[in-house]
Amino acid sequence: MILYRGGNVEGLAMRGGEDRSGALFSYVSLEYRVPTGHPLRAIRTLVNEAPGGLSREFDALYSDSGRPSIPPEQLLRAMLLQAFYSVRSERQLAERLNFDLLFRWFVGLGIDDRVWDHSTFTKNRGRLLEGDVAQRFLAAILMQPKVKRLLSTEHFSVDGTLIEAWASMKSFRLRDGSGNPPSGGRNGERDFHGEKRKNDTHASTTGPEAKLYRKGSGKESKLSYMGHALIENRNGLAVGVTVTEADWIVDRAAAIGMIEDLRGSGPVTLAADKAYDTADFVKDMRERRVTPHVAQNNNGRRSAIDARTTRHAG
Repeated sequence: MILYRGGNVEGLAMRGGEDRSGALFSYVSLEYRVPTGHPLRAIRTLVNEAPGGLSREFDALYSDSGRPSIPPEQLLRAMLLQAFYSVRSERQLAERLNFDLLFRWFVGLGIDDRVWDHSTFTKNRGRLLEGDVAQRFLAAILMQPKVKRLLSTEHFSVDGTLIEAWASMKSFRLRDGSGNPPSGGRNGERDFHGEKRKNDTHASTTGPEAKLYRKGSGKESKLSYMGHALIENRNGLAVGVTVTEADWIVDRAAAIGMIEDLRGSGPVTLAADKAYDTADFVKDMRERRVTPHVAQNNNGRRSAIDARTTRHAG
């Protein structure tokens, strides 16, 4: 049995026509187009409240004369989007801002506003990073009551990870300038056969701060940096991030610096993997009244973690 309603078979639909003309004017705002439950709404509220105490720092970075530059608040919000959505270049970020209504809304650009050039973004971003404004901006967010009540001041975890540099291995040459350069062309070949390359004798010509490093035995060596993150254990939020040269000794020093900046007045515990199981690191932690909950490294040597930690379960 087939039922008819309004001349159409129930359960079927007529083919719609494709109208490419579109409306001349749109009366729907960007605010309306972003869903009420979108996670960027909550983030944008926190981000908009943070720069209130950074006005003096912003003023110190810019001249009193000249052409108006990109508002630093918009730069900071754009940098967050670049991290959230893994946009790998400023050129792609500018392109995304040009057509993505969600990006425009979050940054604070109107639908008809002109997007800045990618080179302008890069130059102004460097000004913020050199002035440590980005670090203060994130610290201001962590100090907001809505965020602060989510954070633990007693229990933390720390870890490091390698960040591969964009420098080519062909640029890793002897510091004195000797050695055969690559062959002609934009991406010329280079013969490394029989050549021993070390960080104390070689450096990258395009990324001098990058170090040749490998994550473990048998792994490929790459030009890298090292990123460090301090996580509070209540909700797993990152409360400290820094980037250093690729070196595990520097990694442990970075962990000490981050925990000193954020520790409270009471007892603190710091969890870490077995790479941090060294006598110096454990000693430095205990001198700072920080209990090292470090995984023991019993691979051919004595662990620095003793019964003061291992007697407790977990």
